Amino acid sequence: MLGNQSSATEFYLLGFPGSEELHHILFGIFFIFYSVTLMGNTVIIVVVCVEKRLKSPMYFFLGHLSALEILVTSIIVPVMLWGLLLPGMQTISLTACVTQLFLYHAVGTTEFVLPGAMAVDCYVAVCNPLRYNIIMNSRTCNFVVIVPWVFGFLFQIWPVYAAFHLSFCKSNVVNSFSCDRGQLLKLSCNNTLFMEFILFLMAVFVLFGSLIPTFISYTYVISTILKIPSASGRRKAFSTCASHFTCVVIGYGSCLFLYMKPKQTQAAEYNRAVSLLLSVVTPFLNPFIFTLRNDKVIEALRDGGKRCCQLFRS
Repeated sequence: MLGNQSSATEFYLLGFPGSEELHHILFGIFFIFYSVTLMGNTVIIVVVCVEKRLKSPMYFFLGHLSALEILVTSIIVPVMLWGLLLPGMQTISLTACVTQLFLYHAVGTTEFVLPGAMAVDCYVAVCNPLRYNIIMNSRTCNFVVIVPWVFGFLFQIWPVYAAFHLSFCKSNVVNSFSCDRGQLLKLSCNNTLFMEFILFLMAVFVLFGSLIPTFISYTYVISTILKIPSASGRRKAFSTCASHFTCVVIGYGSCLFLYMKPKQTQAAEYNRAVSLLLSVVTPFLNPFIFTLRNDKVIEALRDGGKRCCQLFRS
């Protein structure tokens, strides 16, 4: 506990409860998840860049989404793994804590804006296929990708600036495995009600600003698919967007539970569980979702594997 007149310049991350043996088991599980996430998303990026058959806007966006998955999990998981190995609580400075918050929320914002653009791409591919190459040209694709990246990082400047200027005189123990904005607000001796309300409004703006074009696009896509007379045609059209739709449901669902709440300082166990879903489970699942349901990616991976085998044999 800190004195009333002092403000914390470093924090102790409480991490996960349980014995040291449990921590080692969790370390092994999360390390496997993290390794598979890095390898899977890296393979997708390499395949998209190398394979000529994947030179289309959908795979261009997929490559950027995989890069975002690598970033969002790499900002959180290494700190979490290191904390599981330490015998006591992990120490982190206020600057490092705020930096982690900025990067995590900036990349996360970008990650939730990009699916809106991918949904519009899916709409054009299914509902207006003859003009697809004209509408989704390279200039449009670059613009659609650059805007979420720039917006995501600019959008998180004020929240991080405000968090950096809070006074922490209640305690310097963060009940989480990483720097959590809700926990920092809980530890602050300032009145944070206004900041919590602004953060809630910002979350509403980001989530629904991306969700609305996604919902509208998929409404038209589903309507168009149902009008296709042949079952094989409907199946082919649906497979074009099925992977993206699955990721949207997982990503938006998790984010709604984590951010769409007026009270930012609610139960640490709740925030910890949903944060694990966003930073560990979702990045782990996305490579499987996008590859196992996509024939072109599977063919590209199979051909790449054959070429690698031929190189090793020669």
